[in-house]
Amino acid sequence: MRILIAGGKGQVGSDLAEVLRGGYEAVALGRDEFDISREAGLERVLDEVRPSCLINAAAFTRVDACETEREAAWRVNAEAPGFLGWACRGRGIPLLHLSTDYVFDGRKPPAEAYAEDDPTGPLSFYGESKLEGERQVLASGVESLILRTAWVYGIAGPNFLKAVLKRALAGQALKVVDDQWGAPTWSHRLARQIRRLIAEDVGGLFHAAAEGAATWYQVAREFFRLMKLDVALSPCKTSEYPTAARRPANSRLENRRLRAMGLCEMTDWREDLAEFVARFRERLIEEARAS
Repeated sequence: MRILIAGGKGQVGSDLAEVLRGGYEAVALGRDEFDISREAGLERVLDEVRPSCLINAAAFTRVDACETEREAAWRVNAEAPGFLGWACRGRGIPLLHLSTDYVFDGRKPPAEAYAEDDPTGPLSFYGESKLEGERQVLASGVESLILRTAWVYGIAGPNFLKAVLKRALAGQALKVVDDQWGAPTWSHRLARQIRRLIAEDVGGLFHAAAEGAATWYQVAREFFRLMKLDVALSPCKTSEYPTAARRPANSRLENRRLRAMGLCEMTDWREDLAEFVARFRERLIEEARAS
């Protein structure tokens, strides 16, 4: 079975390529090779690769930049999934599309998580564009699986953990937001979950995020503890760290449908973070110092 991965050089795409190999033929293409925002070009790639399944892990994920680069963000996050949906439908190719927790408004109390059937209400243009991407996939009528995830980190590409590590190693004191709740999701764990869903041949809308709950400050504190680094770290409120895009105060996703179907591979965020650090501690430090 040949699986084509759009966004194959990013965090999720890179781990997908690793996890899928050994049982599938994974073709992981980056933007230079497979630009999903160019309709004619993506059809050419589909016809050349002739995949049995397409995973769309490509997105405009710079949340604050989405507020100022709206046309580019809309093209990639909203329109391109529709292009993929129609192109895949016409070729009989199932589409697995990755979406985000930012489709929700975050008004639920932190003790509660968002289920798949909860009303959406994005606060940012990033969230709006990703929600429209979901709608475009469904409107195409393609055989699809839409998978929402949250707070993704991995060894490939930029992320929150790498950003705070770079600042810490530069000797900077860190203030980290302590009133936004979620659960950091390891891209490698997410890739394992996706492999399970492909093997089971399921479709529909699912949430797939790490179990448990934490604030960004709590995540940073646990990360530095695991990294064995003594860092000057203090909590702050969202209002003290203004950004161009509004973030939901509660980004927790409940993996309700995965559990109901006995398909959930997601684990507590602390367990995955510990495994991530055990694998990549030295590499993370080397990369942070080099940058």
